[in-house]
Amino acid sequence: MAELSTVARPYAEALFAVAQGTGEKLDVWLASVDDLAGLMAHPQVAEVVADPKLDHEQVFGLLSGMMKTSLPPAGANFVKLLIENQRLAVLPDVATQFRRLKNRAEGFADCLIETAFPLSEAQVAELLASLSRKFGQKLKSEVRVNADLIGGVRATVGDQVLDDSVRARLKDMQTALTA
Repeated sequence: MAELSTVARPYAEALFAVAQGTGEKLDVWLASVDDLAGLMAHPQVAEVVADPKLDHEQVFGLLSGMMKTSLPPAGANFVKLLIENQRLAVLPDVATQFRRLKNRAEGFADCLIETAFPLSEAQVAELLASLSRKFGQKLKSEVRVNADLIGGVRATVGDQVLDDSVRARLKDMQTALTA
């Protein structure tokens, strides 16, 4: 949703600025934000924390009690602010944008590599090197097997997609034949 990501951007930027100012590792902050985002992505959790019968402290207690990681003190204040402003729904988008800000600060970008079949570590390393040259930045990869691709590779870096899969080629052929 474009609206949620627009609302989430200032929260993510503020949280990132606070995280950088604390001197704590950004990975600790990212783990906490990802944990909260995972909780809020769960429909039952979202329903419970939206219950108007619960006050802000109860909602905060529920969320912090369900977290696998512990919140840095400034992170607790951030969550309380989201609760007060009724913005908990933006947490998944905040986590995504926080990760991008962290990666940009460290000179990296996330790269999702989808393949039809599992790749060896050497193949992934070679593909990453090639993608790094193409996109002009260091990449942190996540590799997923997606049998729907039939063959080939689809790489997503930020909002750019490089699709060299058999499925994409077949779709291009279909478009050309029906045009």
